[in-house]
Amino acid sequence: MKEKNTNRTRWIHLRLTPDEMKLLHNGFEKSLCPKLSDYARKNLIGKPVVLKYRNQSVDDLLLEISKLRTELNAIGNNYNQAVKKLHSLHQISEFQKWILSSQEDKNKLFESIESIKFSMLKLIEKWLP
Repeated sequence: MKEKNTNRTRWIHLRLTPDEMKLLHNGFEKSLCPKLSDYARKNLIGKPVVLKYRNQSVDDLLLEISKLRTELNAIGNNYNQAVKKLHSLHQISEFQKWILSSQEDKNKLFESIESIKFSMLKLIEKWLP
């Protein structure tokens, strides 16, 4: 059996106005087609074009999760710095100062955790019936 040649060997040259080109690009950007030529070919032949679908609530969720991740990274960095400082202390007076300053960090940590819990509860309420 002979295989059918599926390579595209024919060219079509097409001139468009700037408005037509903008319209073509706008449609292409909303589609899942990897190339403009694929999008144009599907429209010309009449094949269906799959469009991107944006869900605003998912976008909001991703934004909130991104903020939470940034906050958690900052908390982790602060914790690592505090432990490193603890390991470098040699005298009791330095240790007492560290305990006082770590108490402030602990309070900030608990406030951040409460903020994260509150944000997660809001997201859960939004997503669950």
